[in-house]
Amino acid sequence: MSPSEIDPEDADVATDPEAADGEAPEREPLTLDVKIAQPSACQRHITVTIPREDIDRYFAKAFDELMPSATVPGFRAGRAPRKLVEHRFRKDLVEQVKSSLVMDSLAQITEEHKLSAISEPDFDLEAIEVPEEGALNYEFDLEVRPEFDMPQWKGLSIRRPMREIGKVEVQQQFMRVLGRRGRLVPFDGPAEVDDHVTANITFLDGERVVSEHPEQAVRLAAVLSLRDGRIEKFGSAMAGVRAGQTRSLPVQISEEAAESVRGLKLTARFEVLEVKKLEIPELTAELLQELGGFDSEGELRDALRDELERQLTYHQEQQARKQITALLTAAATWELPPELLRRQSRRELERAKLELRRSGFGDEEIQAKENQIRQNVLASTARLLKEHFILERIAEEEKIADEESDYDHEISLIAAQSGESQRRVRAHLEQRDLMDVLRNQIIERKVIELVLSQATFQDVPFEQEGADVEALDWSAGGQLDETEEDIPEAKHGGQVEPLPGTEQRG
Repeated sequence: MSPSEIDPEDADVATDPEAADGEAPEREPLTLDVKIAQPSACQRHITVTIPREDIDRYFAKAFDELMPSATVPGFRAGRAPRKLVEHRFRKDLVEQVKSSLVMDSLAQITEEHKLSAISEPDFDLEAIEVPEEGALNYEFDLEVRPEFDMPQWKGLSIRRPMREIGKVEVQQQFMRVLGRRGRLVPFDGPAEVDDHVTANITFLDGERVVSEHPEQAVRLAAVLSLRDGRIEKFGSAMAGVRAGQTRSLPVQISEEAAESVRGLKLTARFEVLEVKKLEIPELTAELLQELGGFDSEGELRDALRDELERQLTYHQEQQARKQITALLTAAATWELPPELLRRQSRRELERAKLELRRSGFGDEEIQAKENQIRQNVLASTARLLKEHFILERIAEEEKIADEESDYDHEISLIAAQSGESQRRVRAHLEQRDLMDVLRNQIIERKVIELVLSQATFQDVPFEQEGADVEALDWSAGGQLDETEEDIPEAKHGGQVEPLPGTEQRG
């Protein structure tokens, strides 16, 4: 049993009669003997001793609350002698007193020793025993935010990418949108870059078949991205292929993929079954309605311009964030526990996807970004957590907080991009326990805005990041990578803890 299973309010019912009034009574502090070992920057091993006097005091308070309602044979309710009540009910109160002592001591230790916990304490409450005589002893491990000197964040010089969004950019986005509603038609000829092929795809390690993926539809983009690897120059290497032909290409597997294929260079064999061309549909009144309830092509183009503006803002924020956090984390050389990185990697994936969704990107771009993060997930999670610790400290010192209107705004942007109602988006986030992820996003964006408000800027030409990518939502290794297997949410069985420093929102 973990301490997260204890409801602090339930634990206090019998020991705090004033709690029912809605006011938290002042507690007499415990006389604790606390020893804290520091195995690493983020890890603490804590040994706690609660003296007999405090244990007896908690029992006395519990019996004070029980006396008015205690029922003992031969006595009216509340009229039995105290010693008789104590003898009869002491065993019944042991678990309650133990929970109260542990919860109160944890809170006191955290406050007195300024421990910024980033996970639940690791101990077994049931294994802790309240002795008949002498002190109560227990120990636990705790992951905490590292201690560090705050870097100077005021007056930074930031390079800001700029570009004009004109008719050409809107037309390109217009064609991409129509292309998503297009129809793939068979083509009896050689494939060209950006065409689609249907192929049986086999991944080989020498002669050993690693995985097989029959009848996969793939666009001949510049890069083919998988969950655990990528094929560079994919489109040009496949150009000219015809139905019935086979092409074999090298694919580099990530160092964080499944152990059986980690870091290998496999061969991807494409047995092409069919070549297809994308047929762009005519923009009709019906299609305009399907695309978002537009009444005219002009309205659609205006919406696409707004979408491109949001994407530009995203790129500007990301570039600014990279520069800011590179400066702020230059001295953050502390190591983070691998277990923490594995637990948090799923949340970082979800946060990146939410950020892209609210910034106007479609499913293809989001899948490509997800695959990119997966292929270097532990290193990217370590970097993002270090950034988070520093931004969180700035938020605390500057008293930056989230407000309900912030959630409404974020959810409205996600809803606009996904085509779902705001109510449905909020319900989806709550069901998947992602409101804490959204909170991190809000707080960190506010901190970045504060840093930028006190920065100087140098405008530079915007450069599109990366090549055209076709992203597939499966692995060449044919199984989940080791990191994902360690993440409870990936198994649909447990909750992943909130990102450090967050509080769960309902």
